[in-house]
Amino acid sequence: MSHYTTGEIAKRCGVTVRTVQYYDTRGLLCPSELTEGGRRLYTEEDVRRLRVICFLRELGVSIHVIGQLLREENPGSVIDLLLGQREQELRDELAHKQNQLDRLTKLRQGLKQMERFSFESIPDVAHQMENRKKLNRLHAMMLAAGLPAALLQIAGVILWIATGKWWLFALWAVVAIPTGVLLTRIYFRNVAYICPSCHGVFRPRLKEAFFANHTLRTRKLTCTCCGHKGFCVETWGGDVK
Repeated sequence: MSHYTTGEIAKRCGVTVRTVQYYDTRGLLCPSELTEGGRRLYTEEDVRRLRVICFLRELGVSIHVIGQLLREENPGSVIDLLLGQREQELRDELAHKQNQLDRLTKLRQGLKQMERFSFESIPDVAHQMENRKKLNRLHAMMLAAGLPAALLQIAGVILWIATGKWWLFALWAVVAIPTGVLLTRIYFRNVAYICPSCHGVFRPRLKEAFFANHTLRTRKLTCTCCGHKGFCVETWGGDVK
């Protein structure tokens, strides 16, 4: 029967001598024999045992749990249950890491859109990220509500040009004007803006917001908190008084 010294078994299993010695002190891998000079000798069975220990450690199984498994007479079912639990833990960790990565990516994108970047800008972007879904739902609702009026306008223009009948276009005007006013009020009642100067979240006057120069995600406004005038970042404002 082959015997291996501490250094030889460590080399066969791809670990350090110190690792083998550590498993020995923890009672996981005791040598099969001791020479008269006190040298530890390991057998092929010990090699297989060490490989199992290393494999479980790579999966993140603790030393304490491995020790319990090695003392079981029939550890197969226990190992299967343990590996199933560890698999779920890893899946949860991956989901958590993916969520962190997504938030980090959105944070970097948000910071690039800021007119002036500073350390204090991070909470502003975080506020946007937390409320992005609510703002997207508002945009989708506005689009769905305005689409019928837009289709009616197109149909009215085509009918007017093709036949000279303007009644459908007039109907669109009658419907679109009050609808547009209503949607505008709903929209600006549910959005707010983040000031790049004081980082306050405020809701501007309806008239100012409606006529302000704007981009897809910003609007040039006067902050009601500090008086700064410039492009402010749009965010969900349903909870802003």
